[in-house]
Amino acid sequence: MLKKLLGVFFCLFFMQAVAQEKKTGAWYMYFYKTQFKESNWGIQGDVQYRNWNLGGDLEQLLLRSGVTYKVPETPLMLTLGYAHITSGVIGDSDDTSMESRIYQEALIPQKISERFLLTHRFRYEQRWVENQDFRTRYRYNLFLNVPLSKPTMTNNTLYLALYNELFINGQRDIGDGRKVEIFDRNRTYLGLGYALNDKMKFQLAWMNQNVNTQNKGQLQLSFHHQF
Repeated sequence: MLKKLLGVFFCLFFMQAVAQEKKTGAWYMYFYKTQFKESNWGIQGDVQYRNWNLGGDLEQLLLRSGVTYKVPETPLMLTLGYAHITSGVIGDSDDTSMESRIYQEALIPQKISERFLLTHRFRYEQRWVENQDFRTRYRYNLFLNVPLSKPTMTNNTLYLALYNELFINGQRDIGDGRKVEIFDRNRTYLGLGYALNDKMKFQLAWMNQNVNTQNKGQLQLSFHHQF
């Protein structure tokens, strides 16, 4: 029964993406993390290739990495990191703009029984966007993973992956008389994941991004790697 339901989900998923190709973006992502042996220190980061369409029209190339610290005797993990973002223009133009970003993050995992795996992520960003004044942004993300094919997240487990993330701008004035809203965007994510083992997971998902000027769907394929 589970396999039939998953088959229907994937068929509907791809039919919607193909039917709305001009309105749908696609993000291809690699997430990595590691903990140094016998240490509370580690690194984590991601590489994301984002398209305005399903492929070929660059929206953003995001490169991000940070140093992590696991607070002893707590579930809390802290990160200090840097990101570089190249943003493209929708359509045939090859014009791009650059952004450098420093961020601080607190990650708090939480279990509700063995089956519901919550993670709270708080992130504060300092942003240097090309042709704009210095900006800051606050982000809160609530993740939920739920094993489907097994009671717990073990080897060869299908799971449901959900999240909602809210973005709030730290200031409205961005230079040259231009202003942005305090509300920046909201992302809602629904996906299916496959845990090959405790080191490697794959997710295929649909993410809806709501900003002040548009509401756009994103097909997402991601690989989550712990080494």
